[in-house]
Amino acid sequence: MNLKLTAAILVAVIGTGLYVKGLPPFAKPPESHASTRETATQAPQKGTRIEAAPAVTVVRAGLARIRDTVLVTGTLVPRLEILVAPEVEGLRVTELLVEEGDRVEKGQLLARLEKETLNASLAQNDAMRAKAAAAITQAQSNIVAAEARRVESGNALDRAKPLSKSGVLSDSTLDQREAASRTAVAQLRVAEDGLKVSEAELAQVDAQRRDILWKLSRTEVQATVGGVVSRRNARIGGVASGAAVAQPMFNIIANGEIELEADVPEQDLARLKPNQKAAISIAGTGEITAKVRLVMPEVDKATRQGRVRIAITDGSRLRIGSFGRGDVLVREAETLALPASAVLFGAEGAYVQLVSAGRIVTRKVETGLQSAVFVEIVSGIAPGDLIVAKAGTFLREGDLITPIESRSNSAKVN
Repeated sequence: MNLKLTAAILVAVIGTGLYVKGLPPFAKPPESHASTRETATQAPQKGTRIEAAPAVTVVRAGLARIRDTVLVTGTLVPRLEILVAPEVEGLRVTELLVEEGDRVEKGQLLARLEKETLNASLAQNDAMRAKAAAAITQAQSNIVAAEARRVESGNALDRAKPLSKSGVLSDSTLDQREAASRTAVAQLRVAEDGLKVSEAELAQVDAQRRDILWKLSRTEVQATVGGVVSRRNARIGGVASGAAVAQPMFNIIANGEIELEADVPEQDLARLKPNQKAAISIAGTGEITAKVRLVMPEVDKATRQGRVRIAITDGSRLRIGSFGRGDVLVREAETLALPASAVLFGAEGAYVQLVSAGRIVTRKVETGLQSAVFVEIVSGIAPGDLIVAKAGTFLREGDLITPIESRSNSAKVN
């Protein structure tokens, strides 16, 4: 009994010592356990949660090359189209020497017309001219004879006057000789007028002859300028007509120069000027370099469209009547810019959503040139500023975000 009591007392003493020294199994729980318990007691109530700041793609403002262009659409037309028609009407076409698409030089023979009718007229004219020449010779002979009669009758009158005064010659005989003298003078004038008439007839015949010869020289239809034959309306056996506007024999593109006659919206017309560069796309041909040659001064009051003529550098592969579209370069500059998706436009103008200290700051900006990719920023931000890449109504002033910079859409930063 004493042994049991003694053992219990010993165990109690040893346990008390271990508890005082903090040794197992009576060690105090670690501080982490205590903090866990405290945290558990302070946990938020059921139904509440803490959200992280949303990730938003941003771009850095920098320099970019922006091209301001005007879209134009239209049809390919000749810069200058020459209508070739015969100068002689009513003659049949006997020969055609060129085809559509052929390149011709100035003075090159294009077609021949029949000459038989004109050759017959020339032979008839030769006969009329010989007759007029004979009439002139005859008139000259009549003048010589009339002059001789005038001289003879004048001399007879001069001899009769003194004889009439002396009474040797009767008054009736003197009157006859005076009448004969006046008749001879009149006959001389008639002969001289006859010569003038014959000479006039010869001049008329000569004029007709020149006209016939001129028509004969025009039976060979020639190109008035060098270029490309775009249309051939003449047919062998057809009657040539001189009405060039109604039905020319040939249409020639002068020097082969082709242009784009394009329509431009009224608001863009004032931005276009001669010599501005342009890139024209033609179906099946690709892109062609060109430049503005002429800006028309008129705007169609029905369509509110203006017209421009754009000269194409090399039109050898092109066909008139084809559809073309292109961009006219108005201005090009390397300037501070942002992607077009980063700029918003409202009632008060343009603005962007700038990121400062992880929060959204709405900033008004002044824009300049615009392209399909970039927008020029004239004022409002500085190079290197972080801007929301795709601004929208889901972000508000002061919102906290996690910016993620996109390099693919950023402009060049110096």
